[in-house]
Amino acid sequence: MSFDTLAASLDVLALGYFLLATGIYRLIVGSQRLERRSLIGAVQTQRVSWMLNMARRDNRMLDAILLGSLGQGNAFFASTSAIAVGGLAATMGSGERLHALLDGLPWVATSTPTVWIVKQLLIMAIFIYAFFKFAWAFRLSHYASIMIGATPAFEEASLEDCTQHAKRTARLIGIAAEHANSGIRSFYHAIAALAWFYHPLLFMLATTWVVLILARRDFFSRSLRLIAGSGRA
Repeated sequence: MSFDTLAASLDVLALGYFLLATGIYRLIVGSQRLERRSLIGAVQTQRVSWMLNMARRDNRMLDAILLGSLGQGNAFFASTSAIAVGGLAATMGSGERLHALLDGLPWVATSTPTVWIVKQLLIMAIFIYAFFKFAWAFRLSHYASIMIGATPAFEEASLEDCTQHAKRTARLIGIAAEHANSGIRSFYHAIAALAWFYHPLLFMLATTWVVLILARRDFFSRSLRLIAGSGRA
């Protein structure tokens, strides 16, 4: 097997490993059985409590302000993702100079022009995905604000109506958070994808490192224990 064939095989293996690892982790996080034990599930429980308390209050201005601040965070990350896509698109025409710059570093794996373009397109695809996730999360936050405004007055509606409306609102906010979390994970994955420009083995190592960090924060973090109230932090 020639050196070029081995290098191409490593690139294909690294890309396949990245897609497989990120895809499997997404399936794990989205599992309803595991979601109850994760940080996402613990926060969703608190959202339900928040909305139930909101339904019992006369003045819901504070709730709208809190939700608005969450939505602004999504808007910021959506803008950041769009800027990143624009910057990466600008580098498409200067790939040869960037390639030559990296070739001057030690232990850098050689890449064909086609593989180099694939590396750039992968990171662009990640940030495009993140943009759509954050943009939709921002829009859902807007809808959730409307749901808060539409919450019936506690004194004028039955307890069952207020409770059901509050739970629906909490679920809508939770869906917005799911999209925002997917966007944030994309930023982590983009960091791992940057390692591919250096070496495919480093790319696989960075992918494993990122997945382990995400798994620890989603399932084994001190934040989870605090939010879930399951023990000392």
